[in-house]
Parts: sequence; structure tokens; C-alpha cells
Amino acid sequence: MVRRLKQRFEKKFDEEIRFFKGMMQGPKTVGAIAPTSSITARRMASVVNPHSSLPVLELGPGTGVITKAILACGVRPENLVSIEYSEDFYDHLVQTYPGVNFIHGDAFDLQKTLGPRADQMFDSVISAVPLLNFPMSERIRMLEALLDRLPPGRPVMQISYGAVSPIIAKPESYHIQHFDFVMRNIPPAQLWIYRRG
Repeated sequence: MVRRLKQRFEKKFDEEIRFFKGMMQGPKTVGAIAPTSSITARRMASVVNPHSSLPVLELGPGTGVITKAILACGVRPENLVSIEYSEDFYDHLVQTYPGVNFIHGDAFDLQKTLGPRADQMFDSVISAVPLLNFPMSERIRMLEALLDRLPPGRPVMQISYGAVSPIIAKPESYHIQHFDFVMRNIPPAQLWIYRRG
């Protein structure tokens, strides 16, 4: 029991050190002051359909807390495509979650980053990209590129730490839904859903 607790503490400490190291690397890497809580990760992953014939796309997995929650929902590792910008996070994720299709690249350039999967349709998108660190025009462009890769009605789930949606309303292109406010996260997190149709 003591050994198990020690191992859990060491793993958590290792994740936090990796997270803070990533935070120092720049705005494309980290957008929070602490890793996403497991409660928030589970809420985000709750929108995936593990029975879909389409894979799930994850953006900005970081330390892998959300990746773990997506897999726990029943998504098979081979049905998860995950894009990570930080090389350090990417290397850690590949070792920690074998079978998941991790891609080291930029979520703002999906055509290039997805490569052979550029025309792939996805069931849903779970995103922890720190959108508030980027210009609104880039946020909108990324969201529309994501929605182009989803069936009508399927969600792009986005975490943010601002009071309002990190992407402005554009009713002719997509709908915005406030999904949840999670107090048990540092800082408290807002979850937003964007969809078409």
C-alpha cells in the first residue's frame, strides 16, 4: 500500500515537473498554471462516442491526463489521433500510451500536421490548445478546419480559462454551447462545445 502511494506520488510529481518545464517553452505549449485535473479530463472526454467507426482527434494532450480519460471512455488506442506541439511532452506520451497515434506538430496547421490523415474524418475533437495565447483569426481558422473534419452535429470540445468562449460567435459557420464550469481545476476551467448542423 505504501509502495503504491509512493509510486503514485512520484508519477504525479514527474508529470508536474514535465508540465512546468513545458510551460517555460512558450505559448504554443502550455496555457494553464497546472496540469488539467482528472475531473476536468473526464468531463471533456464524456462527449466522445467510443462506438463510432471514426477516430477521435485530441489536440494538446500535454502530460496525457485527457488522453487517459479518452481511453478510459472505451476509445481504443488505435482510434485516437493526438497532436502535441512540445517535443518533450510528445516523447513522454509515446512511451506512456503505446498504440495511440501521436503526432508531433502544430494544431494550427492541420493539413501539414495530419499528413496522410489530412482528409480523415473524426468522431469528435478534444482540445486543450491554449487558444487565448493566439489571435482570434487563428482560433477561428483552426476551429473551422476542425469542423470540416467532423460529421454534422459532432463536437469540438475546448477547455479555456476565460469567462467567455475563447472563440467569438459566428452563427453562419458554427454554434457555441457552454458545456461546464469545473471548479475542481487549477485554475477553474470553462468547457465549450462548437458544432455545425
